[in-house]
Amino acid sequence: MALVKTAQEISLLREGGALLSRALGAALDAASSGVTMKELDAIAERVIRGGGGEPSFLGYTGGGDIPFPATVCISRNAEVVHGPGNRDHVLEDGDVVGFDIGCWYEGLCTDMAYTVAIGDALSDARTLMNVTKAALQNGIKVVKAGAKLQSISQAIEDTIRPHGFGIVTSYVGHGVGHRVHEEPQIPNFVSSQFPNPEMKVGMVLALEPMVTLGGGLVQVADDGWSAITVDGSLAAHYEQTIVVTAEGFEILTPFPKGR
Repeated sequence: MALVKTAQEISLLREGGALLSRALGAALDAASSGVTMKELDAIAERVIRGGGGEPSFLGYTGGGDIPFPATVCISRNAEVVHGPGNRDHVLEDGDVVGFDIGCWYEGLCTDMAYTVAIGDALSDARTLMNVTKAALQNGIKVVKAGAKLQSISQAIEDTIRPHGFGIVTSYVGHGVGHRVHEEPQIPNFVSSQFPNPEMKVGMVLALEPMVTLGGGLVQVADDGWSAITVDGSLAAHYEQTIVVTAEGFEILTPFPKGR
């Protein structure tokens, strides 16, 4: 699929991104102690379908054998990403919970994620969330046509490393639009193992730092999806879909108001 999207495609991605933001916002607004993941997943799905979209994660296999069983990836505490949102797990005060969500709208796909604390969270958890969100914002700020893709990785890594937090290396950001995951891969760390092309006007990218209070190693749970920190440390995850513009960038999946 083409890395560069047309003006018409970008317009549709903008509409789809706004819908996705509303769905995420509805789930975040309802997230509180005593609520189940399954209830939050249903809320997000209703908003997506009510707006003319389709959940892009539901039934997704990603090349594996186990279809993802939910609309939202809801990952709690040591779960970094890909926790199935259809579980009956009850959220509790102090939980750190990541919501990762995507949708198809008019044949095009957007992707975003946000992490919240349920009730009162420890100060180190708050710091972790703030740093991870800042890493995403700093990665977005360097996006511009003609710049190398690795400048995003550098900005994200430079934000995280001074705090001594772990960067998850098993999962990376990516292109998005025609498929849930497209080229290029965008690591949250600098590595010569990944291509380093120039960014071009019309490229649509999903940036998503995944950060832990401990090490960056993860393992996949028995459900075949949930990625959990090996050392049991807390994790945070933020993601936005952006398009490279002549002026720099545009965020296609704005975070819900107040977030």
